[in-house]
Parts: sequence; C-alpha cells; structure tokens
Amino acid sequence: MKALILAAGEGTRLRPLTSNIPKPLLTLAGRPYLLHLVHSLRDAGVREQCILVGWKSNRVKEFFGDGHELGVELTYLEQKERLGTANAIGVAEGEMDDDFVCVNGDVVMAPEAVGEMVSAFQRDRAPFMGVVQVAEPKRFGVVEEREGRLLRIMEKPIHPPSDLVNGGLFGLTPEVFTYIRRTERSPRGEFEFTDTLNMMAAETEVLVRRIAGEWMDVGYPWELLRANEFLMARVQRDIRGTVEEGAVLKGQVVVEEGALVRSGAYVEGPVYISKGCDIGPNCYLRPFTCLGEGVRVGNAVEIKNSIVMRGTCIPHHNYVGDSVIGERCNLGSGTKVANLRFDDRLVRVSIKGRALSSGRRKMGVIMGDDVKTGINAMIEPGTVVWEGTVIGMGARARGNIGPYSKVF
Repeated sequence: MKALILAAGEGTRLRPLTSNIPKPLLTLAGRPYLLHLVHSLRDAGVREQCILVGWKSNRVKEFFGDGHELGVELTYLEQKERLGTANAIGVAEGEMDDDFVCVNGDVVMAPEAVGEMVSAFQRDRAPFMGVVQVAEPKRFGVVEEREGRLLRIMEKPIHPPSDLVNGGLFGLTPEVFTYIRRTERSPRGEFEFTDTLNMMAAETEVLVRRIAGEWMDVGYPWELLRANEFLMARVQRDIRGTVEEGAVLKGQVVVEEGALVRSGAYVEGPVYISKGCDIGPNCYLRPFTCLGEGVRVGNAVEIKNSIVMRGTCIPHHNYVGDSVIGERCNLGSGTKVANLRFDDRLVRVSIKGRALSSGRRKMGVIMGDDVKTGINAMIEPGTVVWEGTVIGMGARARGNIGPYSKVF
C-alpha cells in the first residue's frame, strides 16, 4: 500500500514563518514538521510514500531525498497551480494505481492513530474518511454520518449539523479519480475534495472512522506551539552531545551529537537541543523548548515553551516565552519577550489584517527569519515581526511589523 501526502500549500496563514521556509520544513519537537508524518506512516507499514509538493518544492526534495535514510521509498509530484484539494489528489492519478492512504500534510496526530487507520483499511479495503470531534466545528469541513457511513460533508458551515469534522486522513481506491474528473469548480474557483466526497457518498459507500487521541490542524503560528507541546511530551531522554560538569538536565531531554551544554545550564525537560547548539553557561531552558540546529543560548537567558529555529542567537540576559522564532535571528542583550497581558485575557494576534484570538493566555512573539534586536528591546505579547526587521535599542515592538522594517 502507498501513501499520498498533500504538502503543496504555501502556508500563508503561518507567515512570516513560511516566508522563506516551506511549511513541511518548520521545526517541531526537533524535526521538520513533515518528518513526523513520514515516520508515522513508515511505522504503520506504509513504506512507499509520495509527497505532493508546491511552494519551494526543491527545498523539500533536497531535505527528504529518496527516503532511503528514513527507511522509506519517497517519490514526488508537483501541483503546478493551487486549484483545490480535489485537483491536488487528482495530480496523483497514474501514480496511485492501487488502494492508497491520503493524508493532509498539515495535520498532527498520534502515530498509533495513524497505525490503527492504516490497519483497518488494509483489512477491509473500503474507502473511508477519518473524522475528529472538535469544540468549534464551523472552522472545518463538518461531517454528517449515519451508522458509520458518510451522508455529506459541509465546508465551514455557519450552523454545523454535528461536531465531527474532516480529519484529513483518507483511505481511497483508484476509483476516486473517476469522481475527481467529474468534480466541478466551486464558487471560489477551486476543485474541492469535499464535493468529490459528497458525490461518492451519494453513489457508493464511504465509511467514517474516528481518529483516536490528540489531533490538530496547524494553520496558524500559535498552533505550532500546541503541536510542539504534544510531540515534545512524547520525547524520550537521549544525551549524545557534550554536557559539562555542573550542568543539570532533568527529565526527558534530548541533546544531539555535536551539541554543547555548558556548566551552570539548568534544563528542565521535555527539551530538545539539536546538533551544533551551544547552551550556557548559567541559563535556564524550561519545558517544551525546542532548539533547532546551531542555536546559541548564552548566559542569564531563560527560554520557556518556545520553538527557536536554526542558527538563531539568544546570547545574554534575554527572556523568551511561548514564542516561535525563525532562523538566523539575533537578540541583543536584555531583549525581553512579554507573553502575558496585564488584564490576563487571551492574547490576540494580527494575521492578514485581522486580530485573531490565539486561544492562549500566554503567547509571546512570532518572529520571521533574520530579525535583529538591540539591547533592552521589548516585545509585547502577540507581536508578529516579519523577516529582516531591526528593532533598535530600548525600542518597544507591538502589533504586526512588516518585512525589513526598522523600529526605534
């Protein structure tokens, strides 16, 4: 059995984090986002996997290669135009010549849940869609079912008929391409797979299976933190790098080979320290911190529940909490990221001109690549800082700061 992984989107709602990095390569729990799914499918016995790429496809191909080192066989297809999910799956016609699993590349779920779904499909070979129960179904494709059979699916309805939504995991047969060819453009000009599924449900049987355990759709930057928290909670202690005498590592901490943890560092797991990192002396890494390759964390720095991507320097007297920091950033001495409102309300974040609730009481900064701050710079909760921006000495940053800006 093969798998088709849909990973062609540009991830525009995740910008500025995806301005330079394709969404599948964003870091979660020490690994690129998509690698977790590749591993889950592999462990479920699906070793032939095809990744549908689009935005910055070459970087995805360069990282994953042919999959040999990952224990899988990887091939690639490219969606030239973003014409909807039915079009995306339709690109694989000819490549998927037998029953196959199709997974959205931007969902995070427990590996054992993926295994259960694959096993059930291998057993009965009946087309199915995976569903999950959520608190706010109107954000998703909402499913109506009867006795485990799909009746219809409605895309983001104002009045949802149920709290079951499309979980982005399907078991499909080659017959699906017949239905995709018959799918017409939606009012927004795309070929929607929800329309394909409704057509299938009207003419044949599509099973509905509930995805067990944690599930999340990562569409906004703060959802990366939630996904990271879930995946980091599964990390097992593994110390391969150099840990100097006087450093304290508590709980589930990963220190990759080639990383250095200096004396006086206090690391409270789960924490992931990637290769090439230089940590300490005398710093504090709190739970659910994930550091990408070559990150520098220096003296008198505290980082909590944050993702810090490759090559970024947080070298002295800094506090970073509940934040996502891009690649090659440099925080000047004394730069502080606030993550809690004085009125204790949920932090709001400006995305595409709209102030959206993050759903989080604590939320720091979303920072793109190559940002620099001067000494004693201050960043307010929920601030978005786009790539290449400079925040000057003692400056106060807030709101949504565009690319290559200067704040003084």
